Amino acid sequence: MSTHTRPTAPLIPPVEESRHEEDLARGLLAADEEAFAAIYQRWGSLVHTMAARSLGDAHEAEDVTQQVFVGAWRGRHGFRPERGALGAWLVGIARRKIVDALAARTRRLAVADSAAHDATPTRLVQASPDDVLDRVLLLQALSRLPRAQRQVLGMAFYEDLTQVQIAERTGVPLGTVKSHARRGLHQLRRAIGQDGKHGTGA
Repeated sequence: MSTHTRPTAPLIPPVEESRHEEDLARGLLAADEEAFAAIYQRWGSLVHTMAARSLGDAHEAEDVTQQVFVGAWRGRHGFRPERGALGAWLVGIARRKIVDALAARTRRLAVADSAAHDATPTRLVQASPDDVLDRVLLLQALSRLPRAQRQVLGMAFYEDLTQVQIAERTGVPLGTVKSHARRGLHQLRRAIGQDGKHGTGA
């Protein structure tokens, strides 16, 4: 009685799967919305997993995933099938968007750190759209602080006052001002680091 060994799985994608990916790539280049929906269904989970592992935040991962596919749609004419597979192209976009998100997070935390050194808004913030968004996020985080901490950090950020000047204006002892600034800065950095999100276009 002869025995038959079960064939091992091929190391290359099945012909049908490869052909399907080529069809999706052609659909993307032709601006076929149904093909794009299929692309999202096929690679969306992979992109989200990459983002979640790198960022450690589910909301940021969702945001980055959306950015990746919006970017892929808008930049579809930049896809060159002869240079690589569609999946690899999407992974490349995902990696760039993840790097952008990490850089934006670092920039927001740097803005918060600068408050401890009496940095001024004009030195902290330039007129780019990304920095305008950072100011909005910073303002939202400030609004959630206790009143005394919010007042001290707000005067440092938006009125260009040093801690000594804040103490003189408010009549609060300098040591108390420094304490409010230190505690407020700590909470501000936590708030920005945990739920500050940054969206970019393609």
